[in-house]
Amino acid sequence: MSEATSEYKRKFLVVIDDGPDCDRAVTFAAHRVKRTGGTVVLLTVIDSADFQQFLGVEDVMRAEAREEAERMLDQRIARIGKVGTIRTETVIREGQVIEEIERVVLADPGIAVLVLAASAGKEGPGKLVTAFASRSGAAGLPVLVTIVPGSMTDEQIVAVT
Repeated sequence: MSEATSEYKRKFLVVIDDGPDCDRAVTFAAHRVKRTGGTVVLLTVIDSADFQQFLGVEDVMRAEAREEAERMLDQRIARIGKVGTIRTETVIREGQVIEEIERVVLADPGIAVLVLAASAGKEGPGKLVTAFASRSGAAGLPVLVTIVPGSMTDEQIVAVT
């Protein structure tokens, strides 16, 4: 194996939001990185459409949204810390979540896996799973997409990582 190849450590991208299924994806990525090496990249996207509705309070709303995004990231970093010493990176973007995921993946050639958690609810697997799992060919992302069932327990996730 060449030196460049042996030093490559893939990155697992996990989208962080306030949904209950998000922790399933974080748990999978953290345990997989613990076992195989690499980095967990935590991405949260602030929906910029929310700021365009209220004149004069845009800056305050943006600052509050950023604080909330940082809080969610801190919670997930603490969760990862319980798994072990795992390298993490955080990214906060503003825009539409699907487009920002695409931009992050295309901008960082180290990202090899997008980890999503399917919803455990009756309403379907969720917007992100639906958007990325159904893509193929030129519309697909140049990374693997791993979908963790939202109904899996931490113990079940650890067993498959």
